[in-house]
Parts: sequence; C-alpha cells; structure tokens
Amino acid sequence: MQMPDEQFEMVPRRGLAVYISSRRVIRALRHYGRVHYVSKRAHYAIIYVDEAQVAETIERLEKLHNVKRVVPSALPDLDPDVADLASTGLYKTHDEDD
Repeated sequence: MQMPDEQFEMVPRRGLAVYISSRRVIRALRHYGRVHYVSKRAHYAIIYVDEAQVAETIERLEKLHNVKRVVPSALPDLDPDVADLASTGLYKTHDEDD
C-alpha cells in the first residue's frame, strides 16, 4: 500500500505536431505518445511524448508511411520572463500594431 506522503513525479513532456496525409495513421500514433488533438480538416495531430525520447520518436514517426513531417513544439525553449517579443525576434511589429 502506498503512503500518503509519496508524490507523483512530474515527467517533462514535449508536444509534437505530426502532419499526416491520411487519418489511418492516427491509431498508430497512439503507440508513440499521447494523442491530444487531431485536425481532420488541416491533416495534423498533436501528440505528447517524454522529453527524453523526443529525438528517437521523431525519427520513428517520420518513417511511417502516411506521415509527411514532424515539428517539435518550441514552447519549452522559450524564456517565460521575456516581456517584449519584438526584441527576441519572435514577433515583428507591423504598421497595424501601433
């Protein structure tokens, strides 16, 4: 029996955008990570995998027949303390923003 003092350990995860050519591959994506969202119109799926297995999972996913490309999320790499996105180059101001 578990003691109430034991806590769950947080595992860092990363989202992957998997662009697909057919929805048949969605069932196979469940073997590689947790499928969070599937867009039927835009033909992509968002899956979450453990941070330690990102590179290996991307290689394995790109070998699947109906997968066009896999893009990892950049969210864990962003600095949460940055207030001005234009200074980092992530956001470019336009005339309409004034």
